[in-house]
Amino acid sequence: MNSFLKTERHRYVVVLTMNQPEKRNVLTGNSAVEELTDACRQIADDRTVRAVILTGAGPVFSAGGDLRDMLRYERDRPDADTVREEYRHGIQRLPKALYHLDVPTVAAVNGPAIGAGLDLATMCDIRIASEAATFAESFVKVGLVPGDGGAWLLPRAVGMSKACEMAFTGEAIGAVEALQCGLVSRVVPPEKLLAEALSVAERIAANPSGILRMTKRLLREGERSSLDTLLELSASFQAHAHQTKEHFEAVNAFLEKRRPHFAD
Repeated sequence: MNSFLKTERHRYVVVLTMNQPEKRNVLTGNSAVEELTDACRQIADDRTVRAVILTGAGPVFSAGGDLRDMLRYERDRPDADTVREEYRHGIQRLPKALYHLDVPTVAAVNGPAIGAGLDLATMCDIRIASEAATFAESFVKVGLVPGDGGAWLLPRAVGMSKACEMAFTGEAIGAVEALQCGLVSRVVPPEKLLAEALSVAERIAANPSGILRMTKRLLREGERSSLDTLLELSASFQAHAHQTKEHFEAVNAFLEKRRPHFAD
């Protein structure tokens, strides 16, 4: 089987492309989880990476779980504990790797993002949609629940009411509705999607790597911390930031009316 993930480097930006269009870039029954988590681990360790783009090859972003692969549950009838462990050591590794990645991430959603494919997009910090994109939290349509963390991720992206509507009906929404409910931050023509995602990623990557990672961590912690707790963490991070060469360079560049230069 061909590799699931294609990786490209654009200076400080890494582009990850799910590259099994013939299988609609499904996330189960293949090496998707292993390759994506490995990529996240390598990116986390590479301090020169300042932004990541995740997209899909072909007309589909990701169809989520492979329904043909799911036929084995009827055929083999594994017990509930076995299936639970399969999820814990399988697809549930994705949100732990991608959502918690310190580097800012941009999902360039080129087409349908279905079930776990939608949840994968919500694991990213920023979502940009092609006009051809659709989004469905469709687990109920196949008699399943969101087993990959979608019940935690989706409400944080669109609010609880919209998340409930999407999860309870399983119906798809288009790119315009996704923009209206805040699931994506912008919608562009299909042929401009990757260029737009690269533009956003490069504007992010113009900033210092360590500061970007700390900023993302503060935003993540702010989702679940009290204000007092976040203020304490912010003070600690800021104390470190004030001692960095990137801070010194940025302040001096501003006062000297020139562009800052941040080393790799």
